[in-house]
Amino acid sequence: MKKYIFGNLKMHFNLKQTEEYLENFLPKVESSKNEIVLCPSFVNLMFTGQKLTSTKVLLGAQNVASEASGAYTGEVSASMLKSVGATYVLVGHSERKKYFLEKNETINKKIQECLGQGLKVVLCVGESKYERANKKHKQSLEKQLCECLKGLYDNELKNIIIAYEPIYSIGSGVLPKAKEVEEAVSYIRSVIQAEFSEKTASSLKILYGGSVNAENVKTFAGIKGVNGLLVGGASIKPDEFAKVCNI
Repeated sequence: MKKYIFGNLKMHFNLKQTEEYLENFLPKVESSKNEIVLCPSFVNLMFTGQKLTSTKVLLGAQNVASEASGAYTGEVSASMLKSVGATYVLVGHSERKKYFLEKNETINKKIQECLGQGLKVVLCVGESKYERANKKHKQSLEKQLCECLKGLYDNELKNIIIAYEPIYSIGSGVLPKAKEVEEAVSYIRSVIQAEFSEKTASSLKILYGGSVNAENVKTFAGIKGVNGLLVGGASIKPDEFAKVCNI
């Protein structure tokens, strides 16, 4: 069964470096059976999209504005992303919450903007180290899911993937136990079932993200209920990310 593998390149690579990355990476994943999505910076979106047109790799964006258009200096709208060939958009990443103080209400608006433009969404949710240690992780996950998906209909969830990323594991090398991930993924499905339907919950795609690399990819990709991976640091190394994509 195919997995969904997302590479979040974050704020790395200028245009020349992006070209070198793609020249190295793309030939290595030509025969992959998985759905691979690259999420470069806004500056490199159009160029990357053009390079991906003759491949099976899809284009994703790392962020999107919560408004359709207007006087929002520095923002990029869902329609703009659509126009340069993006298929997916990451929303709710913990780094957006930490450094740019994004709230669930804003994330909800971003999701609705994306869906209105026919873009698919990867919604990131996860608990902090404190919440996990104090057994408040389920409460945190439920709050994020309910507030970020507020006002959506069952049929809209087919265009949404949930990425479970324990915040303490992102970029830190600190890994959760496989059992903890399995339990969190199962709980996410239970929340979706309660808010939407059993059918929607069972068909929902859920990714794991947080310090994934070529050494541990099989462990996390093999966890029950996990449909794919959201890769950060390891995705900026084309050789290593290719190994992850070819699991």
